[in-house]
Amino acid sequence: MPPRTVLVLLFDGVQSLDVTGPVEVFAGAAPAAGSASGGYRVRTASLDGAPVRTSSGLILLPDHSLAEAAVPAPHTVLVPGGQGTRRPDPRLIDWLRVNAPGAQRIVSVCTGAILLAQAGLLDGRRATTHWAYCDRLARDHPAIDVDPDPIYVRDGNVATSAGVTAGIDLALALVEEDHGRDTALTIARHLVVFLRRPGNQAQFSAQLAAQTARREPLREVQQWITEHPDDDLCVESMAARARLSPRHFARAFRTETGLTPGRYVERVRVEHARRLLEDTTDGVEEVSRASGYGTPEAMRRAFLKNLGTPPAEYRRRFHAPSPS
Repeated sequence: MPPRTVLVLLFDGVQSLDVTGPVEVFAGAAPAAGSASGGYRVRTASLDGAPVRTSSGLILLPDHSLAEAAVPAPHTVLVPGGQGTRRPDPRLIDWLRVNAPGAQRIVSVCTGAILLAQAGLLDGRRATTHWAYCDRLARDHPAIDVDPDPIYVRDGNVATSAGVTAGIDLALALVEEDHGRDTALTIARHLVVFLRRPGNQAQFSAQLAAQTARREPLREVQQWITEHPDDDLCVESMAARARLSPRHFARAFRTETGLTPGRYVERVRVEHARRLLEDTTDGVEEVSRASGYGTPEAMRRAFLKNLGTPPAEYRRRFHAPSPS
């Protein structure tokens, strides 16, 4: 099989990691497969073929102008994000609108989704972007079903991903789909990253979703909750660990983290249970105990409330193959 052509769009203000992360993944496909063919032919292009300055100040030299790169149509068009997506050159949007539909696959990293949206390529589709821009994407483009939670989303031949490193996860998923798990695993090992975080994994962990408490006793309690989700995590127990009265603890915890103690514990336990369902073959009853739920039914109610799906169905969806 001849190499698939991946065309990466470059523009002033692009985020360098949005470019280099996926490019390193695609570039490693042929060596990982032990062949000089059958991988990817990665090409970069800017509007006029001129060098671009990334948001961090690096200069990138493209292979082509976009006009030169349009024929023949690439297999995959990859649109990175960055500060340059805030006020993009209208010619870039026009090029995407006219030429991207000719590709077999359209991919965005981070706020590259904003460029796809402006070109009308996400209308009627489910998509994501960096968490800080999901509200803007949904507000400015109501025809898009914006999902702020997952690290990447596949909808037909269009894939969108969250910020920066999520582009590596998505690229690994595409390599796995194109060339198999062994090739993707070899690349991941070389880059010292996970084989891939499946797309439905949340952008935020429970700890990142909440603020970190300023006071050390409260931070210690946050860490304890994370490391011991199956412990007694009632307010009285946590307050004693922080050496505060239950009332003072509850008030201070909410003030400094933005969440009530109960809500924080709930998020940690759901996240812990999700990871066990994703990474182990433990039964639902065993997972529920390890995650601090008294019964599988209690975990089921928590999953329905927070994820809209019961644990068994969550595991099934997680391990289901990605759509082509």
